[in-house]
Amino acid sequence: MKPFSRFQTEIRVRPDDVDMNNHVHFTKYLDYVLAARYDQMENNYKFPMDEFVKSGLTWVVSKTTIEYKRSLVMGDVALVETGIHSYSGSNCIVDFVIYNKKTNKIVAKGDFFYTLISTTTGRPVKLTDDIISRYSV
Repeated sequence: MKPFSRFQTEIRVRPDDVDMNNHVHFTKYLDYVLAARYDQMENNYKFPMDEFVKSGLTWVVSKTTIEYKRSLVMGDVALVETGIHSYSGSNCIVDFVIYNKKTNKIVAKGDFFYTLISTTTGRPVKLTDDIISRYSV
């Protein structure tokens, strides 16, 4: 299997992202990754999520891991880098690294484990050659 491309998306920290400790709430990092993947599906893979769903398929998260290294605060810009790590059957692992754009230091990293689901049956579906090829840019 050839290596997959990695893409980056910038996300500015907003006031509602910050918790009572004046740094980004831990759950927001997961939101940042999901927002980045949504953006990258449209702009990098040229396969927007709404088109994907219209084809009768959707991705659901079956597991996620995250390791927090540093905090982001109000005014920071997160640089979210993601890429497909591997796939098998109906599953795909996407790894991510979130950087503080200003310092270029890692603030968090981890993985999302996705399962491809039929929107008709709600059951897992094996990744087709067409889907694999669309993600092989």
